[in-house]
Amino acid sequence: MIEVEDLRFGYRRPDELFGGFTWSADRGEVWSILGPSGCGKTTLLYLLAGLRRPAGGSIRVDGRLVGGPRRSTGLILQDHGLLPWATAEENAALGLQIRGVPPARRAELVGRWLEALGIADVRRQYPWQLSGGQRQRVAIARCLVLEPDLLLMDEPFASLDALTREELQELLLELAAAATWRPTVVLVTHDVAEAVFVGQKVMVLPRPPIAGGLVLENALGGRPEYRLRTEFHEKCLEVRAAVARGRGRDDGGRASRRSEGVATSISPEKCGRSGEPGLPVTPATDNAPESGQ
Repeated sequence: MIEVEDLRFGYRRPDELFGGFTWSADRGEVWSILGPSGCGKTTLLYLLAGLRRPAGGSIRVDGRLVGGPRRSTGLILQDHGLLPWATAEENAALGLQIRGVPPARRAELVGRWLEALGIADVRRQYPWQLSGGQRQRVAIARCLVLEPDLLLMDEPFASLDALTREELQELLLELAAAATWRPTVVLVTHDVAEAVFVGQKVMVLPRPPIAGGLVLENALGGRPEYRLRTEFHEKCLEVRAAVARGRGRDDGGRASRRSEGVATSISPEKCGRSGEPGLPVTPATDNAPESGQ
């Protein structure tokens, strides 16, 4: 489904963020991507969506070279991107309206997704009248009603409270799994627990320039009961260790592309202030503008 070969891209230099990056994902897979701030996580989504053009290498989606935005690629952002003068129903129908779908058909399709997402009762309300979770549900409906075969998400739940975030994570995965068109899902996040719960595969990016990411298999990702199992907490520790290693320069900025585990033991210097296993206290230096996160 996704084939990235020898990708090179940067905002100031051609290989500032990605210097020969290669990665692939199969149809229907769910991926989570983690990495230091400024390493290019959001930029990678924009490249996959065709909103940025590589300085070198190639990106193919569904066998075709990406040279611009695709009709079958959906992008969900953290800030919802809703039109303030349009109702929830009108916002959800925006893509269908642009594509020229007749009003009656638009209302039918949007109605199904608003119902599935639990916001049919607020369809006539405006964004300022909705909670953060409801606004994000409208953004999800606007995307899924177009039946994208590639669903890209840039920290879509970051601004929500913990309970709403978990509820939407589960709901989105449930809807994607039930979709007849089997979308490939790529989530960018800074939240280790979210990455582990959502992704069947978790890719940890090191500091730029990036030639490859460390891929961790996560077979239980997406299962509602996963958070309550010991394996979930063990996998979180494993991913935290990989993130901590990726923030260092021991490997020259390149991380293994093999789908293998890493040691789950973490030394004291890799712990946070509370003594809990976590990321190093020393902040990483950004290497790209805000949009490159």
